[in-house]
Amino acid sequence: MTLARRAIAEGVGTALLLAAVVGSGIMGERLSGGNVAIALLANSLATGFALIALVVAFGPRSGAHFNPVVTVALALRGDVAKRDLGPYLLAQFAGAFLGVIAAHGMFDLALVQSGVRVRTGLAQWWSEFVATFGLVFLVLSLTKKTAGAAPFAVGGYIAAAYWFTASTSFANPAVTLARGFTQTFAGIALDNVVGFVVAQIAGAGAALTVDRMTRAA
Repeated sequence: MTLARRAIAEGVGTALLLAAVVGSGIMGERLSGGNVAIALLANSLATGFALIALVVAFGPRSGAHFNPVVTVALALRGDVAKRDLGPYLLAQFAGAFLGVIAAHGMFDLALVQSGVRVRTGLAQWWSEFVATFGLVFLVLSLTKKTAGAAPFAVGGYIAAAYWFTASTSFANPAVTLARGFTQTFAGIALDNVVGFVVAQIAGAGAALTVDRMTRAA
């Protein structure tokens, strides 16, 4: 697989992930009759199941990172070539934005919106730190022997993190920015995006540090 083909695969996979995140949020909110818990349950399960399927489909093609901090962490550890960073990150951010547009189109909404859902404050930022730390550490912990469990581990972790974090676990800068362009259930106000992304970068950095401290020589 050439770098261009891998980057295209990474972009398509990220787009499908965002279509699942935003689309299931819209459907869950519409069908839940105002019950936010039911809407979140639908959103979290759909996201987790979609992640399992997407990692299976795109793992052999691009590695199925779908997340800039995962790609950077793997590159810093030497598992991904530094030259891959630019194309991968561009594909992830572009794919995430296109996925939001695709979800809006499926539900006959304005394709581009400005997020208005307030998600800010120390508890939310700490939640993003913890969620991202756990996700990146999980990815860094996977080996050839456990590769078959990767889709289920990643999908299960994200579905669970929807519930044990106050922020509902964005844990992904590309996902966070893209969700700043939807006013739906999964959205975030654009001026809240920076706080989430800073916390995510810090969480990924902490995961990389702990991985280095605890990994066998």
